[in-house]
Amino acid sequence: MVKPKNYTISVMHAVTENTENQILIAAREVFIAKGLEGARMQEIADHAGINKSLLHYYFRSKEKLFEAVFSEVASNLFPALQQVLVAELGISEKINFLVKIYLKGLSENPFIPAFVINTLNTDPEKFLKYIKKAEINPMMLQIQIDEEVAKGLIRPVRAEHLMVNIIAMCVFPFIARPIVQNVFNMSNREYQKYLESRQNEIIDFVLKSITV
Repeated sequence: MVKPKNYTISVMHAVTENTENQILIAAREVFIAKGLEGARMQEIADHAGINKSLLHYYFRSKEKLFEAVFSEVASNLFPALQQVLVAELGISEKINFLVKIYLKGLSENPFIPAFVINTLNTDPEKFLKYIKKAEINPMMLQIQIDEEVAKGLIRPVRAEHLMVNIIAMCVFPFIARPIVQNVFNMSNREYQKYLESRQNEIIDFVLKSITV
């Protein structure tokens, strides 16, 4: 029995999609373990259970593959952040959710900070396109901040300072892990517990900073 042409095309598409997903899953695991610099295409190919030539067929370079992995992460992380910004919640609730979402994203994808910093230094538009696509606009917070200030609920604060403070406190422990871990003499297990405790510490610190 001869299969219809469109059946053959759909099967090929499914195989291609499955192979790409297989590669992305493997690459993400290797990038988490080794980072962008430490990861090797051969290692990713082995982890995905394919040969290196096939890996290069789908992704011409490690950088292209890394960008694809980041794009997948960003497609989930940035819309979630935007949903919090536009949600009908008080400022304190939004801060709570923003910190939790940000730290969860970083914990699951610790390679993000290094990629973002490198991209911002070499090709900032590549990273900014993800923010533009998600239509993230932290400045919409300013209207809500001003309203809560007028009600005497919080002290005056600029949205750009608030957002940068939150992001900086979330990101720094991931970027500076070797330094922080060495200075405070923490084992890997102790550092993981430290990262887990950051959530409440950051939320508490930020809320106290804007409390009247």
